[in-house]
Amino acid sequence: MAGTPTVDEVAEFMRQHGLTLVTAESCTAGLIAATLADVKGAGQLLDCAFVTYSPEAKQRCLGVSKDTIDRCNLTSEEVAREMALGALRLSPANVAVANTGVTDGTDPDIPAGTQCYAWAFEPGQAGGGPRVFSETCRFDGDRNAIRQASADYALGRIPELAARRG
Repeated sequence: MAGTPTVDEVAEFMRQHGLTLVTAESCTAGLIAATLADVKGAGQLLDCAFVTYSPEAKQRCLGVSKDTIDRCNLTSEEVAREMALGALRLSPANVAVANTGVTDGTDPDIPAGTQCYAWAFEPGQAGGGPRVFSETCRFDGDRNAIRQASADYALGRIPELAARRG
């Protein structure tokens, strides 16, 4: 796939590689799952979505450590990684995508549009534990533009990262 894949291309990739998704979403509030759900046949690709906006929900629903939140901040790759691993553990899906971030300037230490992601893949033929990738990006625009760009980005990275999981 050259360039950034469309959601339809991601869905086709997922079908061809037997991938089923669970999401753990904060800033996007379910938009990653909703974007994939717009694709025909999404029921074969999407298991469920956890929307965990508050720190308490991240801890209660996904098992994110309070220590990680206190040490790293809610908008961090570390929190996103724990969210993805928690979702993967709670679902029969074989890939999890997590997102946490800010869309506006409510936190003076974190620029508006900052989005932290994690993708966790169940082990392939190599075995071992889940393979996790994480990264941080920034998007411009208003609140909804940032959320949609974030959801598109989260889905669009699945093919490349799935190929790198080993």
